[in-house]
Amino acid sequence: MPARSIVTARQERLGAELRKLRERAGLSGREAARALGIAESKLSATEVGRVGVSADRVRYFASQYASNDAALVEALAAMATERGRGWWEDSRGLLPRGFLDLAELEHHTRHVRSFEIVSIPGLLQSEEHVRVLYEGSPQEMSQDQQDLRVEFRLRRQRVLERDDFVYEVVIHEAALRIRKADRGLARRQLEHILGQSERPQVAVHVVPFDRDGFRISSPILLLDGPVPQLDTVLRDAPHGGAFLDAEAQLATYRRRIAVARKAALGVVESRDFIRELAQEI
Repeated sequence: MPARSIVTARQERLGAELRKLRERAGLSGREAARALGIAESKLSATEVGRVGVSADRVRYFASQYASNDAALVEALAAMATERGRGWWEDSRGLLPRGFLDLAELEHHTRHVRSFEIVSIPGLLQSEEHVRVLYEGSPQEMSQDQQDLRVEFRLRRQRVLERDDFVYEVVIHEAALRIRKADRGLARRQLEHILGQSERPQVAVHVVPFDRDGFRISSPILLLDGPVPQLDTVLRDAPHGGAFLDAEAQLATYRRRIAVARKAALGVVESRDFIRELAQEI
């Protein structure tokens, strides 16, 4: 296959997972290339996603690496068969790559878990709320750029309409109380969350201020893969989000999500809490 000019997050992940299989087998790039019968440069390009592989090649790589994890290998083979152009590709070159990567990951997952402490989760933001965020952004951008970002976020939210999609979110009371504009917008945003929480595939949990010993201070977004090894965490970084997929990192953030969920109210109690807060504002 010819080298790609653009590599998506999913393509990078497939290559990275093939590299992990090789490293678990204790093989250097040179040794693996010799065993596979390909140039070391091509193997290197494959492991960074620059060169694609077929499902059969994925299975062949796994057999040469003596991988006995059939579920993982078949999940990787399925990733290798992904073709076509996702809706997010229409915005390539117009919006930051991180926007597209997240939309791609959400499209391919069936289960998202998140925690927010100072912001309303993107998938639960009303159009009015999103517009206010971009209008008040410290980054100067044209009206066209603001409109593109708003439209893109609203398009991402369509995943909540899928019957095979589950969204579990834990929101700290602080995020619900911070006003991005006036009281009216804050109330309407809370009402929007209540409306979305009525969807059978959406579970909203609130962590009240009065929870003792709550120490999680940063947002978490965990997207489940078809097998646990292919889960992905999105962590905030100074210049945009960073995707994490190392085994130890995934384990850490799964634990943090579990801690946040344990501290939170149940679904019904959380709806009552948000409803009372909306009336209070």
